[in-house]
Amino acid sequence: MTLRLAHLSDLHFGGEAIDAVEAAPEALAAFKPSLTLITGDVTLSGRNSEFRSAAAWLARLPGPRLVTPGNHDTPYWDLLQRLTAPFDRYVRHIGPVEASTFDGPGLVARTLNSARGVQARWNWSRGALAMDRLRRIDWRSPSPAPLRLFACHHPLLHLAGAPVEGGVANARDVLAHLAATGVELILSGHEHMPFVRRLPGGPTVGWAVGAGTLSRRLRGSPPGFTTVLVEPAAFEITALAWTGERFEPWRTWRASRG
Repeated sequence: MTLRLAHLSDLHFGGEAIDAVEAAPEALAAFKPSLTLITGDVTLSGRNSEFRSAAAWLARLPGPRLVTPGNHDTPYWDLLQRLTAPFDRYVRHIGPVEASTFDGPGLVARTLNSARGVQARWNWSRGALAMDRLRRIDWRSPSPAPLRLFACHHPLLHLAGAPVEGGVANARDVLAHLAATGVELILSGHEHMPFVRRLPGGPTVGWAVGAGTLSRRLRGSPPGFTTVLVEPAAFEITALAWTGERFEPWRTWRASRG
């Protein structure tokens, strides 16, 4: 059985690429994903109106779906709420904020929130992952030898030349833990540029996969999303780009497993 994963990120409703966003549900339905993952920044400024638009659009995507928040999903303009209840609007309109799970034939997928409303450093947009919460993730599955997938908003690897970085302070410890757990795919967003990079260490060959954006906040690549075909020996990862009329392959990677 070939698993089919759809990976979207950085929708930024309030600043979305309207034509691309409108066309995406039909393109995803044609792809027929086993699981659709959205790795954060569903809104631009964390406004209720943006969340309502995002929620209505997410309901049009093929299920099952996992969604995890990003740094833009906290109230940008309401500092009091950002300090006291940064993800209240996200929970109200989208769903659970801290961890989401999916278990299906041959697949175990887990998410963890890497965004924070405020932090003890000047750049609040950077990521943070709590090791105690990471260690509490239950990876058990009734499927024999399932693919283990982890998703969060901020990338755990810094890519040379990237316009922004995830800034996860304990990224090395997080990567070591996920590798020891046998995670093969780590999906993220934040950089607005698709990428594929091999993960260090671990008993299995693992890969970090970043999706682009479906917003107008472009950083060197067109609006789009990523698909992953999971085969026994390899992942076929394709970044799809919006041409103005349709989504077409922009770049494809073949990443070995084992």
